[in-house]
Amino acid sequence: MNIIQLLERSRASDAFREAVVRFLRDGQPNDRVAYNGYAPPVKVERTLMQALEQYPELELESIEIRGTSGCEYFRGTMELRTMAEERRIKFHWDCKWRAEQQGWRDYFGFPDQARAAREFGHDCFRAWTEDGVTSLLAAAVEDAGEAVPA
Repeated sequence: MNIIQLLERSRASDAFREAVVRFLRDGQPNDRVAYNGYAPPVKVERTLMQALEQYPELELESIEIRGTSGCEYFRGTMELRTMAEERRIKFHWDCKWRAEQQGWRDYFGFPDQARAAREFGHDCFRAWTEDGVTSLLAAAVEDAGEAVPA
């Protein structure tokens, strides 16, 4: 399944869908698909795909990714925002790990991470851990100085 198909079956907002399409077109962060500038767009796309696959029921408004990238990995944190909540995810995409899991070796005997990245794409996440959910509605009510209903 590609990212457009995942978007189509998700409950993401129209504004978020448009932002993803814009990102796919220009490979640049925008107001709803934010990430640190040195993150490779292909790895950001894989992370977006994983988020859409894991949370199709969320009415996503925006995603912010803070990741560190190396040849075989992309790891960091992500915040998925809806109108009602913010979900924090810790992730680790690792094509070398996936190649080792498959027993794939390249010509030189090293794990064939290029093959794993090509064949598995976004399915090379060795870790995807939810690190908390914050209710934005409760936070807004608290900020306004009102009691949160039980």
